[in-house]
Amino acid sequence: MAVQQSVGQDPYFPGNGDRRYRVHRYELTLDYRPAPNRLSGTARINAIAGRGQLTEFQLNLADFRVGRVRVDGRAAHYTHRGGKLRVRPPKPLRTGAAFTVEVQWSGNPRPVSSPWGGLGWEELEDGALVASQPVGAPSWYPCNDRPADKASYQISVTTPSAYAVVAGGRLLTRTTKASTTTWVYEQAAPTSSYLVGLSIGKYQTVLLGDPGPGGVPQHGHIPAHLLPRFSRDFARQPAMMELFQEWFGPYPFDEYAVVVTEEELDVPVEAQGLSLFGSNHVDGARGSERLVAHELAHQWFGNSVSIADWRQIWLNEGFAKYAEWLWSERSGGRGAQQLAAAAHRSLSALPQDLRLADPGRKSMFDDRLYQRGGLTLHAVRCALGDDAFFRMLREWAGLHRGGAVTTAAFTAHVARFADEPLDELFDAWVYGTALPPLPSSGTGAAV
Repeated sequence: MAVQQSVGQDPYFPGNGDRRYRVHRYELTLDYRPAPNRLSGTARINAIAGRGQLTEFQLNLADFRVGRVRVDGRAAHYTHRGGKLRVRPPKPLRTGAAFTVEVQWSGNPRPVSSPWGGLGWEELEDGALVASQPVGAPSWYPCNDRPADKASYQISVTTPSAYAVVAGGRLLTRTTKASTTTWVYEQAAPTSSYLVGLSIGKYQTVLLGDPGPGGVPQHGHIPAHLLPRFSRDFARQPAMMELFQEWFGPYPFDEYAVVVTEEELDVPVEAQGLSLFGSNHVDGARGSERLVAHELAHQWFGNSVSIADWRQIWLNEGFAKYAEWLWSERSGGRGAQQLAAAAHRSLSALPQDLRLADPGRKSMFDDRLYQRGGLTLHAVRCALGDDAFFRMLREWAGLHRGGAVTTAAFTAHVARFADEPLDELFDAWVYGTALPPLPSSGTGAAV
């Protein structure tokens, strides 16, 4: 489906992305040597000019040495400073013109700085991973770094043969020559730049469950010594996949992979068709199972259905939070109403100055946004009833598959399933700051 484009610059990150054009495909050819943390790459970017003639345009790229920039095969003038690669094509690009940009770059990748610490490419003790949300993608490749500009990707990574490369998408080929192996992945579905996942490490690969005909292949990539714990902690992921497809509609990608690194991570990280967990999330006692559900739910909400800009982040995180509650309810844990009540008690003791519809950059990843987002969906469920609520979710995920959305689009969508207007509900939960009363339904909101 056509991707809805954000109408203006993202107010939270006005320096990121260029809305004067859109990308429809990236082809990245990378060579990475873990010991010196050395990355060299070539990007071929197929794009389309927007409504005005393009005399110059911008890509986001961190502090690498740029070796060459070409537009439609011809050398282009460029400047590269402050994380911005400004390109002037040999001749202006007319409105709506398709064009191709080629960039060569090399250097030692490192995270880009942000209010939340380093983001993007992270060198590990033995390997590397990418965790880019929200603005870390330029730490390793040139991109139009705005969540609504979604494109397909082919990623080729050459690295010493002792290492495995895992990326979101389908593994097309793996070719070994001498001491190096080249891994080529294809992600055909429209993908936001921050959701391009990559992990390089020494992993054992296992199949989770039996997908059967037409099922979703699910693989785990784990350090061998963590396999016994992983096997218990992720044993119920295939059941989650079945339930989420029942609730949210068909899984939107070809397959799903999870990676567990040797090192600890503060939180797991979602990517398109891929989630990254730290060794601390694998304890052999399903201690992080809610996070397994959370990251899987992001494949529908956040990855397939993406946000037009970062003001809308509750549409990612509130939905994934509520998926945790739904899974708990169905799998024998506490019900959604109990979990909603606990979240409500927690929020009632905290400052009530966060607005879901526009939380501000500082509060994008505030736990209050996650909890209030989950409560908002619970309030919608209580208002609609289960049948209408789950029909609403399935249609939301289906109608906007591969697209980008806003809060206004969601509230308008929900209104189609309601017997009476829900303006007051959304005014209170989404656009207001004071905590409304705990939502409840007479049926206990059982799935």
